[in-house]
Amino acid sequence: MENINEDKLNALLGKMVGDLGAAVNGALVIIGDKLGLYKTLHKEGKMSSDQLAEATGTSERYVREWCSAQAAQGYLEYDENSHSFSLSPEQALVFAESESPVIMTGGFYAVSSVYHDEPKVTEAFKTGKGVSWGDHCNCLFCGTEKFFRPSYKHNLIQSWIPSLKGVEEKLKHGIKVADIGCGHAVSTMLMAEAYPNSEFVGIDIHPASIEYASSQAKKMNLSNISFEVGDAAQLKGSGYEFITCFDCLHDMGDPAAVAAQIKNMLTPSGTWMIVEPFAQDELKDNLNPVGSTYYGFSTMVCIPSSLSQPNAKALGAQAGEARVRKEVMEGGFPNFRRATETPFNLIYEAKL
Repeated sequence: MENINEDKLNALLGKMVGDLGAAVNGALVIIGDKLGLYKTLHKEGKMSSDQLAEATGTSERYVREWCSAQAAQGYLEYDENSHSFSLSPEQALVFAESESPVIMTGGFYAVSSVYHDEPKVTEAFKTGKGVSWGDHCNCLFCGTEKFFRPSYKHNLIQSWIPSLKGVEEKLKHGIKVADIGCGHAVSTMLMAEAYPNSEFVGIDIHPASIEYASSQAKKMNLSNISFEVGDAAQLKGSGYEFITCFDCLHDMGDPAAVAAQIKNMLTPSGTWMIVEPFAQDELKDNLNPVGSTYYGFSTMVCIPSSLSQPNAKALGAQAGEARVRKEVMEGGFPNFRRATETPFNLIYEAKL
C-alpha cells in the first residue's frame, strides 16, 4: 500500500463505522416508531429498560439492546447513575412528536424499501432499463408519505401557496385544482381541507396509492376532493386555475411533455406550482448531507422510475433550478420563478 495518507484513511474508516451504525439503527427507528417506544419515553421521561418494556408490552431484553444502540447512536440520552434512558427536547421533536415539523422517522421507512428493491436496481444498472414506481416495495409508498407530510403540513398552506401571485385568494373564493403525482395525497387533502370552496382532484399513475388516498379522504369527510389514476404526460381536461406537482416532476419520464399537457389544462390566468427537492445546479454544490440523501434516493427510486417511462430524460432528484426551468419552458411556459424555499425543497411558480 503506497501513497496512503493514514489520517485520511482513519477518517474515512471512522465515517464508515458511523454510517454502518446509522444504517442498522434505521431499522431500530422503525421498530421504535411502530411499538411506541419513542412516544412512551417522551411521555414518561426517564425510564429503565424494564419500565419501558412494561409500559409498551414488549420484551425487556430486546428493549434494553434497542435503547443501548439508540443511545450509542445519539438518538437517546443515557443516565449512567440511574441506568435510565430518555429523550432530550430536540430528540423528541425528531423521533416522538408526530406533529413536529422536523420529525424524521418516516424517512427510514423509505430507506427500508431501497434495501428490499436493491436486486431490481442492480439488474437495472446492467440493462439500463427502469423500475416503475409501482414495482417498488410497499414501504416506499408509506415512507414517502411519512417523510414529506411534516414539511407539507407546516409549509404548504402557511408559506408556499402565499408565495404565489394571487393564488391564495383564488383558492379561498373557489377554483378548480389538480394535484398531479399526488401519491397518498397528503398535499391534496391539506389543500382541500384549507380551501373548502375549491374543488380538488388528485391524480397519480399508481392505482394502489389512489385507492389509499380515496379511503383517507372519505375518513376525513372531504367532499371537495376526488381522485383518478392517470399518466401525467397523457392527461386531459381543462379549466384548471391551479395545478400542483409535489416532489414528483423529476420522477416523470419526459417533464417537458408533462409541462405541455399541464399548459393545455390550465386557464390563461392559471398557475402551476412545482415543488422539487432542494438542489444547486452544480454537483460540487450538492456534496453535502442533503445531497447525499437525495442522490441516494434518486439512484434507487427516481432515476429508475423515469427510465421506466417513454422518452425518459432521467432528471434525478438533484436536477437543480436551471434544468427544471429548461423543461418547464420547453413545455410552453414563458414565465418561471423560484417563489420560495426550505432547506429540503425549492418551490417554483410557472405561468403562461
